[in-house]
Amino acid sequence: MGARGRGWEIVERAAAGDLLVFDGGYGTALFEAGLANGACPELWNDTHADVVRSIHAGYFAAGSDLVETNTFGGTRLKLNEYGLGDRTRELNEQGARLARAVCAPGGYVAGSMGPTSRLPAEYEPLGDTSDEQYVATFTEQAEALAEGGVDLFAVETMMFPQEAVAAIRGCKAATDLPVMATMFFQYEELHDRDRTMWGESPADVARNLVAAGADIVGMNCGRGPDRAIAIIREMRAATRVPLVAYPNAGLPITTGTRTTYELGPEAMAKEYPALLDAGCSIVGGCCGSGPEHIRLIAEVVRSRRKR
Repeated sequence: MGARGRGWEIVERAAAGDLLVFDGGYGTALFEAGLANGACPELWNDTHADVVRSIHAGYFAAGSDLVETNTFGGTRLKLNEYGLGDRTRELNEQGARLARAVCAPGGYVAGSMGPTSRLPAEYEPLGDTSDEQYVATFTEQAEALAEGGVDLFAVETMMFPQEAVAAIRGCKAATDLPVMATMFFQYEELHDRDRTMWGESPADVARNLVAAGADIVGMNCGRGPDRAIAIIREMRAATRVPLVAYPNAGLPITTGTRTTYELGPEAMAKEYPALLDAGCSIVGGCCGSGPEHIRLIAEVVRSRRKR
């Protein structure tokens, strides 16, 4: 298996029952480093390469087996909002190279691909984006990330099935690297259940993403590890592919201009034995989680591996 195909080791290891650690949030770290509200995070791959590299290095040092690139909003459709569409290829390739440059021995790099923030055409009158447009923009991003040296793709925080499916198709059209695909769920207090913005259940999502070609499926962002456990349990009952979860550190708490999250590292890591029991193979954190959260989550995973 050449360097190009290393990402498949993740799928094989997860399928064989190995447990892997993903990374934590990026937005939080970038804002702390001075990224202005409303500025383009992906531009920092060029203007603040050292900062981005050091965030990746911090996660590897904390125990991440795989870290993702700073390319969450790296599609042309999204970069157009900042007048940076013509730099799509460059910013994605550079994002991949920064993570690759500090990748720990035996570590992996996942190319982050988030929503375009454009609505599917079916959502009249606001929706304006066809499946073909979605596939084209994700194919372009995937090609650039592969060129930069990622091992797999992380299609993440998707809200709508059309966009999630198009992103998976775009990745598969670009290259033969594996695809990890996760969606954003909202907890519906009234019904005590988790649903996507489109109203899909975790079981629906798992089946649809696998049918679209995803190799690993799961959830990210959302409310916190307590809901991740319920979501993963439902997904496990619906599919046999490896599952991934990287929830937020609980709910955001806003005081003035500062946003913090409910769960500190200890409180968050405490939930992870149950998340692994639910059937998760790859675990990490999203918004509000940092290297210290990941260090404690990695300890949970390591103690579980020893058993």
